[in-house]
Amino acid sequence: MRRAALAVLTLALLGLLLPPALAGGAIPIPSDPRDLLLKPFSGGAVTAHPLPRQHIPQNPFMAANSRSNIHDDAYQSDAYNQAGPLGRGLSVTSTLFLEDCGSVTFDRAGRIVTVCVGITGATLRLIDPRSLATIASYDLPSRPDVTGFSFQNFSGGGYFYLDNHDDAVVPTFTGHLVTIRDTGASLVKVRDVDVSKVARGSGIQSALPDWTGRLWFVTVSGKVGFVIRRGAVRSMSLPAGETIANSFAMDESGGVFIVSTHALYRFDAVSGRPHETWRRHYDFGSRIKPGQVSQGSGTTPTLIGSAASRGGGSIAITDNADPRMRVLVFRRGKAGPGPALCRQPVFAAGLGSDENSLVSVPGGLIAENNYGYAGPIPKDVTTRSPDTQPGVVKVAVNYRTGGCHIAWQNRTVRFPSVVAKASLGSGLLYGYAHPSASELPWTLAPVPGVLAPESWFFTALDLRTGRQVWSRLAGTNLGFNNNYAPVSLGPDGVAYVGTLGGLVRIADTD
Repeated sequence: MRRAALAVLTLALLGLLLPPALAGGAIPIPSDPRDLLLKPFSGGAVTAHPLPRQHIPQNPFMAANSRSNIHDDAYQSDAYNQAGPLGRGLSVTSTLFLEDCGSVTFDRAGRIVTVCVGITGATLRLIDPRSLATIASYDLPSRPDVTGFSFQNFSGGGYFYLDNHDDAVVPTFTGHLVTIRDTGASLVKVRDVDVSKVARGSGIQSALPDWTGRLWFVTVSGKVGFVIRRGAVRSMSLPAGETIANSFAMDESGGVFIVSTHALYRFDAVSGRPHETWRRHYDFGSRIKPGQVSQGSGTTPTLIGSAASRGGGSIAITDNADPRMRVLVFRRGKAGPGPALCRQPVFAAGLGSDENSLVSVPGGLIAENNYGYAGPIPKDVTTRSPDTQPGVVKVAVNYRTGGCHIAWQNRTVRFPSVVAKASLGSGLLYGYAHPSASELPWTLAPVPGVLAPESWFFTALDLRTGRQVWSRLAGTNLGFNNNYAPVSLGPDGVAYVGTLGGLVRIADTD
């Protein structure tokens, strides 16, 4: 509670630095004057070097792939076929909400639809993608008890999706699944399903539709269920002690793929109820490692290959093994996962953890190291949050016959908590970096570490080699910490990052 109160005070002080927003107009997240000590851009602009496109089936009940949810599509690929920023005269703008706009989606008009989550509640917002001005907003139910606030709890709207009608389907803090529609005049609730009797006070972690339109949901406490006609709910519980800390994936065969703190599952709807088709235990380790929100895998499952491909397609997660965590790949068809296609250790012994979904790229998967991220609050006399362990790795996988190996490693870049995204159209991986004090790009001589600012950089790596090609300062202070929010690419190739202060926009200008 002390940490939550400190965060409230800090963000409130940020808001006092600027006048109130006028008529929904965007005001920027205030940044530390020490920005002037740093080079705003390092590296050099690049020419797009595209990789082969990925063909991911479109869930008919979700918005178009790359626009529908935090991980881009029902397969949770975290990859865009389109191009993103290339580093050409990058501009950075922002809008201040004092809430973290983590999941960013886009309607047919290219407008941003996002849920911004704060300490007391959450707000659904419709935002102009260029000016970042708020077009309309809808206040979702407040947290029943703010003493339960945690920077590591994503229930209550952290995960939501945009459906095929551009309606936002959002889990609330009060155990409901609400559907909000833009009527042209305002945002209006058009459906409300009460699943509180199933959740029993536990947060609804995520909700997604299957290929028939059946709305599935999972709770932190380990409930798995779906909504049938007229709002009736059917559910089941995972074994005692298993919880769910992430979202889940869906495929066109009817499979629903969930990872708990102990096991990877496939569920299907059978006789009108959720049915456990198979369960695969994985090594969930001996501890909650720094950077994790729970013991076990920190990843939302990633699906690779259509359900018509060999073994029903593949599925990937990370485990929490000691001393080295591993990237794991299995078959995902109804026949069961079978022997692992890949068990590749990544990162240094005792110094690796991943709390973000694997990124699917042609021929493999990308993992990042989040070890050491303990939330946004500084723990010493400086204004900086603690440094995390560096590392981003690509694991090459033979999905047909099995086998894998490390294709490349970047051992220097630090991505504390971002859901990194691949742009196959650019040939780049986009992340959100927090260099150590000694690694900051000073304009003149470095300042003592105790005086170094809390600085965050939008950073691009070459997807073919892992080499950092450029990095752009986003801002400096607590308000620019993304705290597990992703990079999101708009239809026009502009990048957005949700932060504790609101939302940051990064775009090429040349």
